[in-house]
Amino acid sequence: MRRDVFQAIADPTRREIINMIAHQSLNVNAVTEHFDVSRTAIYKHIKILTECGLIHMKQEGRERFCEAKLDKLNEVSDWVEQYRSMWTARFDSLDNYLQELQSKSNITAKKKRNGKSK
Repeated sequence: MRRDVFQAIADPTRREIINMIAHQSLNVNAVTEHFDVSRTAIYKHIKILTECGLIHMKQEGRERFCEAKLDKLNEVSDWVEQYRSMWTARFDSLDNYLQELQSKSNITAKKKRNGKSK
């Protein structure tokens, strides 16, 4: 099965694993100790992260270390950015509309105070 980075970050456990190893390489035991799930479950998460290209496993003697390869997260960032731009434009438009309404409201209030409106 072909996996992508969106599948990797869909699970909170995998996001936490990414967060842990983003700061330093950790052996599988250190990763496993952080969670209240079986070692097998953590291995499955690590396998998915490896298949997605977010983790590289490095063998040092008898231990296997997880190293973060976070370049693939740029794909997520790019996808989110297109929606951020859209929503920023919509909120700017809403802000302009609300300022227009406020301006019209202020003009009406001034007219009423000056007795020019009936």
